[in-house]
Amino acid sequence: MIRPHEIALPSQPHVRRAMPTDIGAIVAIEKVSFPDPWDQNVFLEAMTYYPTTYFVATCDGAVAGFVVGALEDTGENIYGHICNLAVLPRFRHHGIGRMLVTRAEHQFAIELATAVQLEVRVSNTAAQKFYHRMGYQNVFGIDSYYANGEDAFVMMKWFRF
Repeated sequence: MIRPHEIALPSQPHVRRAMPTDIGAIVAIEKVSFPDPWDQNVFLEAMTYYPTTYFVATCDGAVAGFVVGALEDTGENIYGHICNLAVLPRFRHHGIGRMLVTRAEHQFAIELATAVQLEVRVSNTAAQKFYHRMGYQNVFGIDSYYANGEDAFVMMKWFRF
C-alpha cells in the first residue's frame, strides 16, 4: 500500500495570498479536514479583516492548503493568531503545512507581532506534534472550547522577548 507521503507532488508548492476566487477550494478543504467546519461566510469575512495574513498553497494551479491568520493587539503586545490551517489529505506530509505556517509567521513578524498563538484540539495529537516541531509550546488549556465540548490547548511561539 502506498501512503500519501510516499507519493511525489506533481510540482513544487507555491504559497501566495488568498483571493476571493479561492474560497470555494478553501471551503472544500475545510469540510474534509474538520468535524465542525467553518462556512463560506466566515472565510470571506476573515479575508476582509485579515487580507495580509491569509494564504493558500497551490500545486499545479490547484489550492492544496490554506492558513487563516489574524493580528491581535492587546495594547501592550501584538500577537499573530493562526485561526485555521488545513491541507488536502493527498497533499499532507509534503511540507505544505509547514510552508503555510512559516509564511504566516513571517507576515506576523513583518507586522511587528512578538509571538503567535493558536488553539488545537486536545485529541489532535498529530497537530500538536507538528506545532511542537515548529517551536510552539503548550501554555494553557481551555475547557469545552469546541462546539462538541472538546477541550483545547493554546499553543504559542515567541519571536522575541
